[in-house]
Amino acid sequence: MTPLSITHFTLTNALGCGKQASLEALRTGRSGLQPCDLENVDLATWIGRVDGLEEMPLEGRLADYDCRNNRLTQLGLQQDEFLPAVEQAVQRYGADRIGVFIGTSTSGIATTETAYRTRDDRGLPAEFTPRFTHNIASSSHFVRHSLGLNGAAIAISTACSSSAKVFAAAYRYIMAGVCDAAIVGGVDSLCLTTLYGFNALDLVSAEPCRPWDAQRNGINIGEGAGFALLEKPQSGDSCPSLIGYGESSDAHHMSTPHPEGAGARHAMQQALERAALETTDIDYVNLHGTATRSNDASEDSAVCGLFGDQTPCSSTKGFTGHTLGAAGITESIFALLCLQDGLLPQSLQTRQQDETLSANILLDPKQRALRHVLSNSFGFGGNNCSLIFGAAA
Repeated sequence: MTPLSITHFTLTNALGCGKQASLEALRTGRSGLQPCDLENVDLATWIGRVDGLEEMPLEGRLADYDCRNNRLTQLGLQQDEFLPAVEQAVQRYGADRIGVFIGTSTSGIATTETAYRTRDDRGLPAEFTPRFTHNIASSSHFVRHSLGLNGAAIAISTACSSSAKVFAAAYRYIMAGVCDAAIVGGVDSLCLTTLYGFNALDLVSAEPCRPWDAQRNGINIGEGAGFALLEKPQSGDSCPSLIGYGESSDAHHMSTPHPEGAGARHAMQQALERAALETTDIDYVNLHGTATRSNDASEDSAVCGLFGDQTPCSSTKGFTGHTLGAAGITESIFALLCLQDGLLPQSLQTRQQDETLSANILLDPKQRALRHVLSNSFGFGGNNCSLIFGAAA
């Protein structure tokens, strides 16, 4: 496939605002996880929380969109000079030729939870506007509206692969001539629905999560927002590229992955084929790595069945928690940072690798030049996506 240049990108999560905060945490092994302190939540678990969102209401022409998810979206867009980069892209292509592709799984559901908690005999509060908050398309429309764009606006919600699949969707739109450039991203915010929902499945850990560890016992949920600007390559570009993607839907089970990772392996194979690469060309695999027993075992089978047990791998969920619909963009940007910095990050909190798992898990960070990085994002229902990014030429 023809590569797409990733000319700008930004990331905000529990590690801090802006991509530099994430890079420094990956280098030093600093986690953003903390004991759960969300209001109205009584669970013994850890979360990856972005501080200060409660004091950042959306106002003026964006007030209808006010919810935790869109506040996090706005905060994320304001980092790393991303807004000026979009303005320059508008000057090059026009506001109607830049597409917006946003992945999310929660959207503004925390606002809906509050509305139902405070309802009275007359029903839900008058200020509750589900069209602008709860609606799964809220994030994509908010991004387009706030940036003054008029092109395609697509929301993708395939659980934890949502904001990885935005890269594939944007690629197809650009190659089909529907748009000339695309803002891809993802945002998910903490809410009771996901915390108690995963707890009901016995998947929430009472300690910081430990991917691939012999004693792993579940996930920590986090929140985050990330965005990238995709454009066709230009002469003289010196930026990383999207060079391959693969998608599959194995539909093995609603919430449990295929035990041998059949769909996951198929997605990785597709990505390699589109990138015209061999398995030996991949320098690092950013695992989906949720730290549940079944997910890690399934992914291990898929990765080792394709790459063997020598390719360096790690899960970065121990840094941010599982950001669900924002996991794909979070870890894609981690992959881009690794390419730029020559970093192989550790699988944080992993103390002793499960002896039944064979992937080459990094327990300490390493530095070396990287050419190609693969990032996995796998969601409920077998919604799988693998992305391959290439270093700047």
